[in-house]
Amino acid sequence: MTALTLETFNLTKRFGAFTALEGVSLTVRPGTVHALLGENGAGKSTLVKCIVGYHRPDDGAVMVDAREHDIHSPTVARALGIGMVYQHFTVVPGMTVAENLLLARGAIPAVIDWPAARAELEAFLETAPFRLDLDATPLDLSAGEKQKLEILKQLFLKPRLLILDEPTSVLTPQEADEVLGALRERAHAGNCSVVLITHKFREVTEHADDVSVLRRGKLVSSGAVALTTPQQLAQAMVGEGRSTTVALTREFREAGPVCLSIQGLRVRGDRGELAVQDLVLAVRAGEIVGVAGVSGNGQRELMQSLTGQRPREAGQVRVAGREFHATRRENRVLKVRSLPEEPLHNACVGELSVAHNMGLRQFDEAPFSGLPWLGGWVRWGALRRRAREWITEYGVKTQGERAPIRTLSGGNVQRAVLARELSGHAELLLVSNPVFGLDFAAVAEIHGRLMAARNRGAAVLLVSEDLDELLALADRIVVMSEGRIVHDVAAGAADRHELGAFMGGKAHGAQRVAA
Repeated sequence: MTALTLETFNLTKRFGAFTALEGVSLTVRPGTVHALLGENGAGKSTLVKCIVGYHRPDDGAVMVDAREHDIHSPTVARALGIGMVYQHFTVVPGMTVAENLLLARGAIPAVIDWPAARAELEAFLETAPFRLDLDATPLDLSAGEKQKLEILKQLFLKPRLLILDEPTSVLTPQEADEVLGALRERAHAGNCSVVLITHKFREVTEHADDVSVLRRGKLVSSGAVALTTPQQLAQAMVGEGRSTTVALTREFREAGPVCLSIQGLRVRGDRGELAVQDLVLAVRAGEIVGVAGVSGNGQRELMQSLTGQRPREAGQVRVAGREFHATRRENRVLKVRSLPEEPLHNACVGELSVAHNMGLRQFDEAPFSGLPWLGGWVRWGALRRRAREWITEYGVKTQGERAPIRTLSGGNVQRAVLARELSGHAELLLVSNPVFGLDFAAVAEIHGRLMAARNRGAAVLLVSEDLDELLALADRIVVMSEGRIVHDVAAGAADRHELGAFMGGKAHGAQRVAA
């Protein structure tokens, strides 16, 4: 067995006055898959970065095969047989798969014997859990294939311990099962140990042997997966006295009129490629339409074109039967609101106060705007009073309505933006990955608000990379692949693996859109 035993003893890491990791003692058994759970900010990434040498711990020790080691850099970790696959891609776009694999070694001769190198790489791929074209570049690869390349880079180095940070976020369900299943087999064969950072309980129960839970920098639970449940793990993540679930009440509604109609939409991406191709879609009042798809298949460009952040090359968008170009006046008259991804950067002005940001939709309307013939000054006192009401109603945790919105946590920024966007009973909500990186309380709050808007009769277009979120919230689910809608199904009849097949482009069917 080449798989190593990893132990941390009282590992502690501080950043100034903030303690990110406090006295964490963890054991990863050789030849096992060890899942690491915790809410955003719980210390998971800090822990593994201490293990691989990106951070120097302030106290404690890291032991490999019962021997303490001073892992002061990733180079030392690599020499010990420890590899890590990060959340963000580190491949070199202009190099081929073969060149990226060789580059992972870190030491490359001045002159490469390419026939020998290719023979070595071909032999490696024969033993690898999946294959890629050695002559392809990352520009030719899908997001899922790039993730596989990141894993192959580490496997090429023959690690004794492999750490993966959210490795399935850009994979279809089938690809996720393929990757994690192959790594589990590799671990159980004794070739390596695996540490898997994830937020998906399904991945823990189906692929991990052991699981540990971090909360606020401390290890609060650790043991065999077979001896616990997702409910117990969720409770350990949030602590006693906090709820981990929310009861979503979906009221029965007759099919309403079409609120959002998209016909033949074409949108270019950042590199000039056609990111959205002749897309057709309709969203009715009183329904949530979820958009599934692997990241990079046009979802971002679609939503940006609907919110006025990206020009449309062709096609027509109508809201409530009227042509819609996402101008501020149209948004106001037609009651179109949006909750974009990363709202602090895409829907707020960080240096302005919470009250100012909450008033961005209505600052120039009565009763917040003064007499127009005198310059139309803003009644800031009235806006601040409204902001205080929303802060209370939506449970926004802030030092006050005058505090800069950048000082709020991610969940509280979401709540503040949601309060603004749901004001005046929005008729159409355009929502992108609304709970990414948020804790259970914020997720429950935002999901409840979206469902309440739907029950009230609003039309909701929801883009999410989390199938569980779509299956819980949506009335219909459509799948985007290569800029087109390739599948349309009622959420109640949706099958996870069928959705994954369409997401991966492995299933072909006529585009079906509800009229």
